Amino acid sequence: MDSIGYPVLIAVIVIALYLFNCIKVLREYDRGVIFRLGPVLPQPKGPGLIFVFKPIDQMVRVTTRQTVMEVPAQDVITRDNVTIKVNAVVTLKVIDPILAVVKVENYAYQTSQFAQTTLRSVLGEVELDTLLSHRDSLNLRIQDIMDKRTEPFGVKVLSVEVKQVDLPDQMLRAMAKQAEAEREKRSKIIHADGEFSAAQRLVDAAHLLATEPLTMQLRYLQTLTEIGVEKNTTIVFPLPVDLLSLVKESLSSGTPKAGLNG
Repeated sequence: MDSIGYPVLIAVIVIALYLFNCIKVLREYDRGVIFRLGPVLPQPKGPGLIFVFKPIDQMVRVTTRQTVMEVPAQDVITRDNVTIKVNAVVTLKVIDPILAVVKVENYAYQTSQFAQTTLRSVLGEVELDTLLSHRDSLNLRIQDIMDKRTEPFGVKVLSVEVKQVDLPDQMLRAMAKQAEAEREKRSKIIHADGEFSAAQRLVDAAHLLATEPLTMQLRYLQTLTEIGVEKNTTIVFPLPVDLLSLVKESLSSGTPKAGLNG
């Protein structure tokens, strides 16, 4: 009995260790793609407690969390022949773990390559001003193109953000000059608008004063009051402009008569 009992006990221990080794625990965001004797099972396993019967079964663990991928800086020549360096950030998520494992060897690397080629091709079709001012629309366009290319292997591209655009030094200086000229143009326009408004106000004031001649006399008195506040010895005598006009007319009319008498 003892000779038979030991082998049975050893067999039980081996089986227990084997079953214990077959137990796998998958987190909430993990899925297990099981290959049984080569073919893949139709449904991934997890999350929770699962059994993987090795060597019959082989498991590939896939995460379903969002993954952020940084696209390396790419040399891009825009439509207006400006050479720039652009990098981007891609957010993706595995929707179908089986396709992500079976269809491609490394879905993250392949998505990164798609992002690099798409970034160069899309940004090379637009001008520099469009890239700087309409970045949101370009991000959506790149995302849509990448999403269609990654859909066959079960990966969803959630967003694409152009992170940084490095411009040449010559282009930075040219843009600074353009911005300076634009601000100078605005300054001149604002100054001209102010001069026009002031002239318009003076015309309105002249029309208003012409309706009541006494208002000019009141204006003279107010000016004298403002001068007197400063406690100076200056004496101002208001001289109507019309009087000067009459003197000028009399002088101009008297000059030809003197010539005729002579």
